[in-house]
Amino acid sequence: MFDRIKLRFSDMGTIKALCLGAEKHAHKNGEEEPGAEHFLFSAMDLPDGTARRVFERIGADPETLRSAIAKQYSDALHSIGVDPTRLGANNEEPEPVTTNRIFYDSKPSGQAVMQGLVELRVQNKDIPLLGAHVVEVIASMEQGVAARSLRTMGIEQEALYAAAKEVIEEFSYEFG
Repeated sequence: MFDRIKLRFSDMGTIKALCLGAEKHAHKNGEEEPGAEHFLFSAMDLPDGTARRVFERIGADPETLRSAIAKQYSDALHSIGVDPTRLGANNEEPEPVTTNRIFYDSKPSGQAVMQGLVELRVQNKDIPLLGAHVVEVIASMEQGVAARSLRTMGIEQEALYAAAKEVIEEFSYEFG
């Protein structure tokens, strides 16, 4: 019973770090609310290192994720006839956002990530919440900036999903 309580506290700390990190990445990118892509960045920052391990397992460089996401925003503007360079959208560093919000909120894709993590926790009660769980949830998403960015990187979502499951299984074996 004590182990379950410790696991719950560990998960709460991971969720806090994940949400704060996602918000930090969103604000740094000039967005007020984080989306799935920001949760993916935040998962890469988690100390367990499992999110990065998933990408490395399939031979993908996690450092190219940021440029793949930037390309999605640029392509979206082009698709509606807007030149992103005229808006300053191709600048390396967008203007950071500051907010006075009291309550945490995220974009629908960020909410979908959190809901997916809740569903995974029901299935995986015996190991802590990991960055690889975030990758697993995002790899199952068909639409959105994160999903399109992964495709831009040449990553097959099925392969990413399978790699996330493998990394989680390995961690589970080491943890158990």
